[in-house]
Amino acid sequence: MAIRSRAAVNGIDVEELGHLVTQVKQQPELGRFRFHIRNKWIDGGRNQSTIESFFGTGQEMQHQRPFTSKADEPPILLGQDKAPNPVEYLLHALASCMTSSLVYHAAMRGIKVTEVESTLEGDLDTSGFMGISPQTRKGYENIRVTFRVKSDAPPEQLEECARFSPVLDVVSHGTNVDLKIEKQ
Repeated sequence: MAIRSRAAVNGIDVEELGHLVTQVKQQPELGRFRFHIRNKWIDGGRNQSTIESFFGTGQEMQHQRPFTSKADEPPILLGQDKAPNPVEYLLHALASCMTSSLVYHAAMRGIKVTEVESTLEGDLDTSGFMGISPQTRKGYENIRVTFRVKSDAPPEQLEECARFSPVLDVVSHGTNVDLKIEKQ
C-alpha cells in the first residue's frame, strides 16, 4: 500500500488548511474565536500574563501547556528592565501576526517562501501617557514595518498576504475596548 505524502508549502499542510477554510465557509460559527489571558501586577511596572486556553471551533480548548509573559519598563521609565515593556510586546505581536499571515496566505496561494525577517519601529510620545499633553496620543503615533522575504512572488503579492493579519487590523483600524474596574 502506497503512503501518500501531504503537500506542505512553507511548513503549512495546505490540504488541511483547505479543509479548515471549507468547514468555516459551511459553518461560519466555527471561525469565531475568543482569546483570553489573566494578568497579575507584581510591583512597579512589572506584571505577568498567563495564557492557558481559548475558545475556538465552538468549544473551549486548552493549550498544550500554560504560557506566561512578563512585562516591565526600562529604568528610564522607572522600571527594573526585567522584561520587554507592553508597547514592545505590541510590536512583537504585530510582527509575528503579519509574518504568520504572510506565510499562511502565501501557502494557500501556492507561493513558496524560504525566509522572512522583519524590522519594526514605533514612535511614541510619553507626554500623552503621562497626562502632560492631553492632545498628544497615548499610544504609537506611527509604526514602520519592513519585511525582507525570500520568495519568487513579487513584493505586492507578499504584502497582500501580510495584510490579512488580525493584529495589523487592530492597530490600524482600532478596536472597541470595554473597560470595567471591580473593587476587591
